[in-house]
Amino acid sequence: MPITYRPAQLTDIPGMHRVRLAVRENRLSNPLLVTEADYDEMLRERGAGWVAENDGEVVGFAILDAREQNVWALFVNPAAERQGIGRRLFGLLTEWAAEKSLPSLWLSTEPGTRADGFYEAAGWRRAGFTPSGEARFEWRPAR
Repeated sequence: MPITYRPAQLTDIPGMHRVRLAVRENRLSNPLLVTEADYDEMLRERGAGWVAENDGEVVGFAILDAREQNVWALFVNPAAERQGIGRRLFGLLTEWAAEKSLPSLWLSTEPGTRADGFYEAAGWRRAGFTPSGEARFEWRPAR
């Protein structure tokens, strides 16, 4: 079945959380740090999200925290990697940010991971490190 993309809905939260807990890189040091209630707040109050589905199952997702101008999440199930899903979700997220006239976005990720290389290759600017040691990236939409 082809991968389909659409805005995330609250009913997608369990599927998004399953993907988040399945990743091999940028794993949560404590799985209780991010709860399904966090996704709810992000989608209802703070920003927007998108999902990638295969045969009705969430295989990837992205969430943008518009209040903090932060990429809160961009994850793909390891079984669905290397199909362009992350790149497409990333495009939806940055297109939305540009449409909403957000002046910039930032994110952090573990240094030396595939995500680290992905954001650098996508044109995000390295902006140092967070206090926890993650690489910080910044992006400004083309005007």
